[in-house]
Amino acid sequence: MSQIKSEGKSPITLPTTLQTTPQSISQSNLQQSYQPLAAKIRPTSLDEYIGQSHLVGPNKPLRVAIEKHQIFSMIFWGPPGVGKTSLAKILAHAVNADFLELSAVSAGKADVREIIDKATISGKRTILFLDEIHRFNKAQQDYLLPFVETGRLTLIGATTENPSFEVIAPLLSRCRVFVLRELTNEEMDQVIDRALKAVHAKMPKDAKDWLSAMANGDARQAISMIENAFELYGTLTIETLKNTLQSKHLRFDKKGEEHYNTISAFIKSMRASNVDA
Repeated sequence: MSQIKSEGKSPITLPTTLQTTPQSISQSNLQQSYQPLAAKIRPTSLDEYIGQSHLVGPNKPLRVAIEKHQIFSMIFWGPPGVGKTSLAKILAHAVNADFLELSAVSAGKADVREIIDKATISGKRTILFLDEIHRFNKAQQDYLLPFVETGRLTLIGATTENPSFEVIAPLLSRCRVFVLRELTNEEMDQVIDRALKAVHAKMPKDAKDWLSAMANGDARQAISMIENAFELYGTLTIETLKNTLQSKHLRFDKKGEEHYNTISAFIKSMRASNVDA
């Protein structure tokens, strides 16, 4: 803990976590140098953002909220790699709010308490981005509730699971749920072109088409494939991409939405005699 003295006033004690030292600055620079490509080319404004036109297109709800500098608690529900984190950061920047992130996989009440303390000290509007919010249990979600209710925190949760089943009703009623969709082939082409430009590489059209189909609307997976294949082989072809991938990831969860989506696709493939349905 450190103290800041003000003339005629009692010293103000700052938590150790908020102190800045040369060591912490050098560590921050080191972390930035090792950032994955997906983080380096993350969009910082709606003009750079790709996808989700039903939410951020002209006169759509999130664009209107940004233009009017209005922010409210919300939950982004959608598959991986469709821009949930990026959109949350853009919203926070647009309204000049402090943006603090937690992963519900590893965070607990103490982490939320620390963020509340930081928000109190800063005095600025604070957005808590809670990734994988469905991983918070009922007690942890209950703990969040009063801070969201009073406005001390603006919550933006991200989840791949149906929030109606995973988020407690009192918290859900104080948030607006926005569904984010898989990126289209055209949007994936834009993502791939941006990644290629960042690594100063070229890719033939057949490799682009293969990568877009393989990623299945997941921008982060496509960007990671480009980064890894280029680092390993120095060239981007279907062969080098396949060598890097080794095995395709199947989006599936035993008890969640993707379980039923997979069953539905299987049934449709049998009806139409189409193995790629």
